[in-house]
Amino acid sequence: MKRLSFILMFIFISTISFSQAKAEKTIRSAMDKQIHSWNKGDIVGFMDTYWRSDSLMFVGKTGVTYGWENTLANYKKGYPDTVSMGKLTFTILTIKQLSSKYYTVVGKWHLSRTVGNLQGHFSLLFKKIHNKWVIIQDHSS
Repeated sequence: MKRLSFILMFIFISTISFSQAKAEKTIRSAMDKQIHSWNKGDIVGFMDTYWRSDSLMFVGKTGVTYGWENTLANYKKGYPDTVSMGKLTFTILTIKQLSSKYYTVVGKWHLSRTVGNLQGHFSLLFKKIHNKWVIIQDHSS
């Protein structure tokens, strides 16, 4: 009986670990897609990782912006061309599971630009919605 309990516990823990690893890999892949889109000058492609909702929250240096469309408009205003966009890199510091539907990601961003480099930090809240991991809250500074 003890052996059966141990085997069942091992299977349960292995399943959870596999699920966490898969979610983390998917989130990292989504962020890699963001970098690729940004570096091609494709802000709409970059925004594909964000939740297409009026409830999306973006916190930046000018305050809080709600909504996917408003966030997109701010990005387009702040980065009107590929020169101002530069080349983006992320350094992920932590990815933590909060529940089966939520993860946080904390990291650094860096833009290499001919008009002057920019850099800062970000914290993201990802949620699994309709079987897709999306950013529902972004705080970048």
